Amino acid sequence: MTPAEYEAIIHRGVPLAGDWGIRVLSAEAGVARLELPRDPRLLRPGNTVSGPAIMGFADVAMWAALLSVSEGRDESLTATMNIAFLRPCGPGPLLAEARLIKGSGRSLFGEVVVTHADDPRPCVHVTTGWVRSAVR
Repeated sequence: MTPAEYEAIIHRGVPLAGDWGIRVLSAEAGVARLELPRDPRLLRPGNTVSGPAIMGFADVAMWAALLSVSEGRDESLTATMNIAFLRPCGPGPLLAEARLIKGSGRSLFGEVVVTHADDPRPCVHVTTGWVRSAVR
């Protein structure tokens, strides 16, 4: 699948991701890179992207990584998210690289690193657990 196809799935599944303009730059073999463009609606005092926006961005990035190993068909649910804000990210744009660490069985685990587009140093580190949804 192409990044645009993953992006369309994500924007349908999480309309807020479309509202925020989240773009899928690449997604394959359990690794996804996404971009959150600069948007004044997502800033907090101090001219930096807000924590809730970063958490949502990281969650969407992990879903993209999961989609990349399931042919675009994934209904897993976020079970846990541990986030470390290492330093302010600034106003954006931000990049997220999500990597699936354990992608088999009912419990899935991943890691997301968020950086500012102009600075490769991590500003946020996320570990996340997902649960594969039961077949209905």
